[in-house]
Amino acid sequence: MTPLHTGDKLDHYRIEGVAARSGMASIFRATDLDTGRAVAIKVPHPEMESDPVCWDRFQREQAIGEKLDHPNVMKVMTDADRSRVYMVMEWVEGRLLRQLLAEHGKLPTERTIRIALAICDALEYIHSHGVVHRDLKPENIMIDREDRIKLIDFGIAGNEGSRRLTFAKLSQVMGSPDYISPEQVKGKRGDGRSDLYALGVMLYEMLTGKTPFAGPNPFAVMNDRLLNNPVPPREIDPSISPQLQEIIYRALERDPKNRYASAREFAWDLAHLDQVGVSERPELHDWRRRRTPVLRRVLFYAMLALIPVVIFTLLIWAARHG
Repeated sequence: MTPLHTGDKLDHYRIEGVAARSGMASIFRATDLDTGRAVAIKVPHPEMESDPVCWDRFQREQAIGEKLDHPNVMKVMTDADRSRVYMVMEWVEGRLLRQLLAEHGKLPTERTIRIALAICDALEYIHSHGVVHRDLKPENIMIDREDRIKLIDFGIAGNEGSRRLTFAKLSQVMGSPDYISPEQVKGKRGDGRSDLYALGVMLYEMLTGKTPFAGPNPFAVMNDRLLNNPVPPREIDPSISPQLQEIIYRALERDPKNRYASAREFAWDLAHLDQVGVSERPELHDWRRRRTPVLRRVLFYAMLALIPVVIFTLLIWAARHG
């Protein structure tokens, strides 16, 4: 497959330059020669087409993107007349939320709430159309100069009733474990409340500059959210209001039944902080107590119990061979 370069024509598009590259595809800025409109063209790498997981992700992103139409969701254009495999999307001037956080560390409260409300608006729309993003994270949020957002990358999104996401699939298609909900960690399908959990993680991160859970490897990070509570946001930054901290805790509930039921509910609290009731949560006090997986504890105590046996065995061996 001939690689694309600036100035090349792809059907009725003229390539203007490379916008981004990833392990699966390259994204080019292009001009639609029929309308003069700037577009983004996503071209999968040749080896991706032979990888069933990557190919399914590409097709899923295109199919879902074509059926969604909302100001806060990246629009995918429908175009059946193509000479090769590619996806045409609207061109968005801006940068990723991840780049914004890397530059500033954390964001002011007012700006954080404004961005979170826009994300809630996008989530309410996709959820009402039966779509769960399942990979919500700063890398998948585009922000322009006015803090308008675009939700992007529906590669592992699911329609209601779609198959669950197993650990095997997580390792193949998920980039970061920091935003995965507890039910997804357990291999369950997840629903719109899984996206709200991820938004709660991002809200925590935008306000504190840190993600709530940590560990030396991805599985440790995912396990940490099942066993431990994060450092309360106000412990990191006392200027965060108790009401905003309460919203974060509601979004980060381990049991989906205890979370916000919808993005609309989440947004209402963000927009009406003075009406948010603050609970006296155990998480505010026992977050310093760290739990480890049961198996690890069992192995640790088993090893302790074996120490006297090993010493006794060595003493007998030494006595017989002394």
